[in-house]
Amino acid sequence: MTNGNFLRQILFSILLIFLSIYSVKGQNRLPVSKYDVIWDSLGTNENSSMPLGNGDIALNVWTEQNGDIVLLIAKSDSWSENGELLKLGRVRISLMPNPFKKSTSFTQTLRLETGDVELRSGNNSAHIWVDANNPEVHVQVQTEDRIVLKATSEVWRTKKYHLDQDAIEQTQLGLFEWVSNPNGLTFYPDTILPAKENRVSWCHFNTHSIYPLVFEQEHLESLLSKYPDQLMHRCFGVTMKGEHLVSIGDQTLKSSKASTSQQLDIYALTEQTKSPDAWRADLDKKINKIDAIKINKNWEAHESWWKQFWNRSWINVTGTSDAEKVSQGYAIQRFMTACAGRGAQPIKFDGSLFTVGHDLPMGAIQTTANHDPDFRRWGACFWNQNDRLIYWPLIASGDYDLLKPWFDMYLNALPMEKARTWIYYHHNGASFPETMYFWGLPNLNDFGWNNPSHVIQSRYQRYHIQGTLEVALQMLDYYEHTEDTNFARTKIAPFANAILTYYYFHYPHLPSGKIQISPAQSLETYQYSAINPTPDIAGLEAMISRLLSLPKNMISKKRREFWVRMLNDLPPIPMGKTVNSKIPPLGVGDSNGTPVILPAEIYGNTSNMENPELYVAFPYRLYGVGKPDLELARNTFNARLFPMNTGWGQDGTQAAVLGLTNEARKAVVNEFTDYGNEWFRWFWKAGDEIPDVQDAGTGMITLQLMLLQCDSKLIQLLPAWPKNWTADFKLLAPYKTIVEGHVEEGKLTKLIVTPKERIKDVIIK
Repeated sequence: MTNGNFLRQILFSILLIFLSIYSVKGQNRLPVSKYDVIWDSLGTNENSSMPLGNGDIALNVWTEQNGDIVLLIAKSDSWSENGELLKLGRVRISLMPNPFKKSTSFTQTLRLETGDVELRSGNNSAHIWVDANNPEVHVQVQTEDRIVLKATSEVWRTKKYHLDQDAIEQTQLGLFEWVSNPNGLTFYPDTILPAKENRVSWCHFNTHSIYPLVFEQEHLESLLSKYPDQLMHRCFGVTMKGEHLVSIGDQTLKSSKASTSQQLDIYALTEQTKSPDAWRADLDKKINKIDAIKINKNWEAHESWWKQFWNRSWINVTGTSDAEKVSQGYAIQRFMTACAGRGAQPIKFDGSLFTVGHDLPMGAIQTTANHDPDFRRWGACFWNQNDRLIYWPLIASGDYDLLKPWFDMYLNALPMEKARTWIYYHHNGASFPETMYFWGLPNLNDFGWNNPSHVIQSRYQRYHIQGTLEVALQMLDYYEHTEDTNFARTKIAPFANAILTYYYFHYPHLPSGKIQISPAQSLETYQYSAINPTPDIAGLEAMISRLLSLPKNMISKKRREFWVRMLNDLPPIPMGKTVNSKIPPLGVGDSNGTPVILPAEIYGNTSNMENPELYVAFPYRLYGVGKPDLELARNTFNARLFPMNTGWGQDGTQAAVLGLTNEARKAVVNEFTDYGNEWFRWFWKAGDEIPDVQDAGTGMITLQLMLLQCDSKLIQLLPAWPKNWTADFKLLAPYKTIVEGHVEEGKLTKLIVTPKERIKDVIIK
């Protein structure tokens, strides 16, 4: 370090200490209620819905012109016999007479701070909330005049039917896994149970399962006895009841008398059980336990959970109209993630739990524009490259509990993946497919129906395995933030080691000792013929370096030696020069070109729109602000073939890491203003589905990285922050560190770092 740099760092440290001493903790925090969504008219249909949820049970809530309130209910683990993530059902609530119909003072408010929706007209109100701590939904109605409440279960899965292959191919990806299945697919109805004790109950009980078929098609029948069927006899559904509500048939509850106070309670359960009756008995036990606590106590606990959630972190941005939109988009996307992200399964990139639809005739051909509530554009599987974008921002926001379902899906599937690797390749380790069922096996359509080999047939997914390198790095970030040594020792180390073992033994080693990653692909963009793809090399280098920084007492000497050997055996990141200012076609050279990073050592023609060479910036952070060869990485960004700053495009995240402020600002504005046609515009424009949560997830990552970037203990503030944007923020950093600040006109005017001793590790860029 030169004398000038040393003096500058001392001055920075003095400034930071001064800011920390004279800041008032939290005084600039703007309440999240600033971003509440308020409508002043009744809706029309499902496209007029607002999101609500407790992390496992989620609602689309809307009104219709007759004043009815409609709840479309989803759950994170409601997997059908065909592996589809089905809705639990739909409930229509009618008030007679209806105080909201033709009202001139009607409002519908989504209250972020308390996680609820309120309908109001004068002194008439309906309060809707999904208990943050229990599997129940409450609808509480207060009116000036006495009314009658009627709640009806609207079931659309009423008959068994079959779709042949031709019909499935016309569904426009809604049954993606089954497009090539020559036998078609059979769908089964829900079970409407007889009303009992003024309770209405219905469920979907899986009497069939595609689980064995997936194993058989993928030549893994020998594993079935070891990994029991996770779909067969899965039962999921709803019981609804309420004080003074009586059953009118098996699908409707109605007030026994008119009253100014009405309440409907809806309870949900998923379990594997022997019958729908057994499921109802188990749910009844849960209902009795929940009801033993008075509802006002449950509401207090619910409010407390949401208060704690919003106090974890925040980013409030002002200064321009675009900045305000970005700030609101960030808050609402974080809210929707909390509403859907604490269940048994991760959030799906294609719509989360908030996809909607309307009833169609049984067996009707569905399209992306006309479909039932169970339709999901890209089918049942998880797609790592898209889903990861929902999960990266949860680290800096401190939403560690929302990471658990994502990590658990991979950790739970690890034994099966290791067994699959041994059967297919007769070596140790594990690789995870890019598109997979929640239990870990490849998407059947990508694997190929009646595929005689064990090689995935889809050209987009055949060798696409680098995604779990990101998952491992997310786990390592979680560890650095929480210092959860048990998680690092028992989860991260075995998981990461299995991935590294696969790479080490699966690919040939050249006479030089270097691993040659081939056959391979560089994301979905360069398929089949890639050799030494940059995302894989960068991910391996980043992961191994981080693993080696774990405390020595966590890792055995043998395992550490293996990691060191593998790091030494990795091929170098491919380099080249631009042609006409762009990444060159393979084999085309220009001695006068600008040095850049290439997508692979060998690569072919493009087949999708990604920039694999920029994975060195995000997600793998080998290059960036404060790191060597920043100009090389920036030149690579400028030479990218596919500028893209909405959907799953990563211009924003990569520009922020590289300190390219203008590009990052432009991208984050586009990501958070990419509105669709729904009333709730934060469901975003249809990309891969509505809501396009991957788009806003990328926006969250970008905004965080513009403010704060961490590298082990180093905390860099304002690496890509626009001077005309003002911000109050609280974000989480490694080693249980909290960073709060106020930035205005490009300067940090207030700063609090907790614990205080961490302030020495902060640099203002």
